[in-house]
Amino acid sequence: MNRHPQQRIAVAGAGLLGRLLAWQLLRDGHAVTLYDAGDLATPPAAAWTAAGMVAPLAETVVGERCIYAMGRVALERWPQWLDKLQAPGLWHPHGSLVVAHPQDENELTQFRRDLDDAIGQPAGYRALDAAGIHALEPGLAGFRHGLYLADEAHLDNRGLLNRLLEAILELGGECHAHTPVTPHPGEIATPSGRRTFDLVLDCRGHGAKPSHPTLRGVRGETLHVHTDEVKLSRAVRLMHPRYQLYVVPKPGGHFVIGATSIESEDRSPISLQSSLELSSALYTLSPAFAEARILEQGVNLRPAFRDNLPHVTRGDGLIGANGLFRHGYLLAPAVVDHVLAEIRGEGERPFAAVLSAAAPQESLP
Repeated sequence: MNRHPQQRIAVAGAGLLGRLLAWQLLRDGHAVTLYDAGDLATPPAAAWTAAGMVAPLAETVVGERCIYAMGRVALERWPQWLDKLQAPGLWHPHGSLVVAHPQDENELTQFRRDLDDAIGQPAGYRALDAAGIHALEPGLAGFRHGLYLADEAHLDNRGLLNRLLEAILELGGECHAHTPVTPHPGEIATPSGRRTFDLVLDCRGHGAKPSHPTLRGVRGETLHVHTDEVKLSRAVRLMHPRYQLYVVPKPGGHFVIGATSIESEDRSPISLQSSLELSSALYTLSPAFAEARILEQGVNLRPAFRDNLPHVTRGDGLIGANGLFRHGYLLAPAVVDHVLAEIRGEGERPFAAVLSAAAPQESLP
């Protein structure tokens, strides 16, 4: 039985955070209304474009130590949530593989050193030779050394977003697509008028920039390809002097390839240079990718604050959760846990020192 008084809660933004919070709050017995400026079936959120990696070790190398701690929460929470969603097959806990071509093995050596410095030994990886790489991923060729990060995982992110929407509707959630909103304390302003709520959650990602002067968008570009000629069981990262390519397998012979993180809020289509670099690097992983068909070229803006860490702001009647940057599926569980603890008025907040931020000063127009 729900121990918390039922509230009327509006969630602005149907990306990863918005859907997770709407689903959890409905399970708590609240009446939830979910809004998004775009389509709900194919949302414009960065979470739809993303690869869905849950890689606390690899991401800590280029981020803060707290990313690793929050990522450990994700590795525990995702299987629990997917069981409740009756979709355990969306979780792929097969680790990840980091490789480099012989001429770039110094990049792999530096990655290993950075990992040891960031985490401290033992950092939870296993060094592999050519035979070890082949045993894990027979589809790769030409690599003499690699690192196996056994504790990492990846999600079928689009399957997850679709399942969350289904669960929200099954639980009686009210959903509004193509409805841009402006959240205010206890109120949502829509093109057709205003509605009052007991609580409003602002999870609009980059769309919340007008409410957060320090929020910025960081451009990311991906290729989605299909081939039946290559089989991968886990995410593969390719170390390179100029970029770190990642390839993540998806159901049905689909793969998501990405590398770029560009300090730009340009949403125009992927550049020819980026497309060539991603395609050529993919080909060097396995020549069998040569006949892969490009299904989609994705561009999106990852929402980030100055410290590239997520923040939760709370005021009277309004909570904002934003700033997942390039770590959406890695950090979302810790952020969701924190917001739910705020709403429930109970539970631990182990990352409060990192996530808590002062609410921006806003006034109703």
